[in-house]
Amino acid sequence: MVPDHGGRLNRAAAAYGIPLEHWLDLSTGINPWPWPVPEVPGSVWQRLPEADDDLPAIARAWAGAPAAAGCVTTAGSQAVIQALPRLRAPCRVGVPAPGYAEHAWWWRQQGHAVINVPHDDVDAHLDHLDVLVWIHPNNPTGLTVPTERLLEWHRRLQARDGWLVVDEAFIDPTPADSVAPATGPDGLLVMRSLGKFFGLAGLRGGFLFGPAPLCDHLDTLLGPWAVSHPARWVMRQALADRAWQEANRRRLDAGAAALDQVLRRHGLTPAGGTSLFRYCPHGESAALQDRLAREGILVRLFQGPAALRFGLAPDEAGLARLDTALSI
Repeated sequence: MVPDHGGRLNRAAAAYGIPLEHWLDLSTGINPWPWPVPEVPGSVWQRLPEADDDLPAIARAWAGAPAAAGCVTTAGSQAVIQALPRLRAPCRVGVPAPGYAEHAWWWRQQGHAVINVPHDDVDAHLDHLDVLVWIHPNNPTGLTVPTERLLEWHRRLQARDGWLVVDEAFIDPTPADSVAPATGPDGLLVMRSLGKFFGLAGLRGGFLFGPAPLCDHLDTLLGPWAVSHPARWVMRQALADRAWQEANRRRLDAGAAALDQVLRRHGLTPAGGTSLFRYCPHGESAALQDRLAREGILVRLFQGPAALRFGLAPDEAGLARLDTALSI
């Protein structure tokens, strides 16, 4: 079965008979206060993308990746998730459980043996894996591990020509936790994107940092125009805007604290998350998701274990609406 995702408003609108414009979408973990995209010059729309612009250098500076690391500009993390399994012969791949389901799906599609690895049991599995895919912070739980531990996993895998693939889609609120600064050596691959923290999911922009030969191979596989010239133009501006990034981290922290107050008031104590979302185990999670949906509020349901993920409301009115709906 194809993995399910948050943000499927068309489906929710049809299922509940509520027009799209009446929904409060808290299902995705996407920043509700996106980076303000300026008007794109007309000339940008007329040009094909060119890989020798200054975007890779700007991206390395943003991620803290060294100049020696390879850097591939991609159509979001999803493009990397789909392509990486094609770059290895069938092998044993560990994925976090629970975790973003697209990773396991695409490795299986290429004939790899996928092993679910609990967050607290990696060391017991690591010597039996060729690849470990790790989501840091985890989606949906928000759990993290120290960077030193991630780098130790990389060293153990690298010694056997293995890979550590780190999905850092939600790392931007805490950039010091990124392992992108350690990229360059064989076997460490780090995905970053502009979809969550920058709130630009529709842009479809991201990167893979890793060993230069592997990145060159991936770049060839994706083709010459994997990301449009307007998208590259926007990415350059957003990644260079450090003042907005710092202010946004503070705003997200405040928004998450306000969401915590509402959730706890209704007995939904977060068990994890980032400043972009909160993860709440709940024995009646399916019934609660349905109840909120009938009020036009979409949250993300997880079944194993039963839990809900709540993104940030865009304003006080949205937060009050969630508060009211949880009271019903």
